[in-house]
Amino acid sequence: MRKWLIIGLVVSLSVALLSGIALARAKSFVVIGTTDKIVSLDPAKAYDYLSCNILQNVMSGLVDYKPGTANIVPALAERWKISKDGKVYTFYLRKGLKFSDGTPFNAQAVKFSIDRVFKLKGDPAFLLTEVVKKVEVVDDYTVKITLKYPYAPFLSVLAFTVAFPVSPKAYNDKEFSDVAVGIGPYKIKKWTRDVELVLEANPDWYGSPPKAKLVVIRFYQSAQSLRMAVEKGEVDVAYRTLNPEDIIAIKKEGKLKVYEGNSPVIRYIVFNAKKDPFNKVIIRKAIAYAINRSLITKRVFRDTAVPLYSMIPMGMWGHIDALPKHDMKKAVELLKKAGYDKDHPLEVDLWYTPTHYGSTEADVAQMLKLMLEATGVIKVNIKYAEWATYVDYFLKGNLGFFLLGWYPDYLDPDDYMWPFLHSSGSPSLGSFYSNPKMDEFLLKARQLSDQSERAKVYEEAQKLLAEEAPYIPLWQAKQYCVAKPNVKGILLEPTQIFRYYLIHK
Repeated sequence: MRKWLIIGLVVSLSVALLSGIALARAKSFVVIGTTDKIVSLDPAKAYDYLSCNILQNVMSGLVDYKPGTANIVPALAERWKISKDGKVYTFYLRKGLKFSDGTPFNAQAVKFSIDRVFKLKGDPAFLLTEVVKKVEVVDDYTVKITLKYPYAPFLSVLAFTVAFPVSPKAYNDKEFSDVAVGIGPYKIKKWTRDVELVLEANPDWYGSPPKAKLVVIRFYQSAQSLRMAVEKGEVDVAYRTLNPEDIIAIKKEGKLKVYEGNSPVIRYIVFNAKKDPFNKVIIRKAIAYAINRSLITKRVFRDTAVPLYSMIPMGMWGHIDALPKHDMKKAVELLKKAGYDKDHPLEVDLWYTPTHYGSTEADVAQMLKLMLEATGVIKVNIKYAEWATYVDYFLKGNLGFFLLGWYPDYLDPDDYMWPFLHSSGSPSLGSFYSNPKMDEFLLKARQLSDQSERAKVYEEAQKLLAEEAPYIPLWQAKQYCVAKPNVKGILLEPTQIFRYYLIHK
């Protein structure tokens, strides 16, 4: 044990020394601290926030979001056209580009990258395999993608990392790889997993050069250690995730700059619609009425989150406040109608996972228990499991009533409705909800091209969500970033893409 401790210390000191030398040589650099971890740097596999965000800084897609907006703009494709039936997308690629390993970028590379996602079947592969029928090379700089049916959010899906082109020389289609060779503002210089990632400016990047030539990502085990790092000046920027009380304290001290922005992240309760007693709509609705979201956002999150009444987040087109607000009298009435009273209470297990969503999760579970037991008709047993076990439990249908969260793959109401409420998506979230009318709404919304018409369909779908309550949306997060006063270029976007190449000192 002692031997491994000494070796660990030597490795840590070596990493710190190497970083110091690299930073001393760099003319401009930024150090960013985070409590997130990288799971995979392969676009065909990456499906967690930080892995995808690193890829969004070392790679790019055929299209991108205009910084600071949810608007799709050209990226590796300089333009495109869509067939009248909405099923064929033809992309005209930028010429003269090359991947960070020197391999030329062309239509063959685009086809290889999407076909590779199909073959490897990683976690995010369904985003393409559910809708893409085939990819064809028209010529070296023209590629045609044919869909199985008209799919309005398709350009938004192409802006997500799963569709990013990768170098055919650096990757094969038989295994995942963390080499991260794409076309982006940065390329990876050095990576020590869970310790430090060093990015250097890509001299072959076709866009504006990154403001900082070198970016160092340092990984911290807890919000407390991240706060200490930014207060001591070890990092220039702390992004994801400080505790609410830390953010409030740092704001009050006034020595560091605190950035606040809207976030697409939502949190919610899941009911297993196949599991008793949550297979009864009246029980789900009674619980929905008993929950006071404002009390959770105020007491647990100190107003660093906002109450949410739909699965589609506020600020996104199509959102309506669909679910009812807190009404204890209504909750008790429904429970009585379902056959429960003080002498015959409803006893339920509420599950949460203690670390995946941060240190506030236990407090959320405790507050939900207090609210439900305030009806005088419900008894709540709180149970928990670490993330891997938790996921295994809910995928197998073992959990009936539990907490989850969602960070979007692409910015479209489809990504907040289809995976949760369509019969083909709900099992992956442990709900197993199925309603042919809901399926019809969601498929129709995908196939319409007019946004106002799609919004009308989503309004009907959200009303049906409120009627059947297979999920209870709880709150929408805010983004926070803390930085030294001399740091510039921080942009908290609606997409939550954190663009390192804009940040500098």
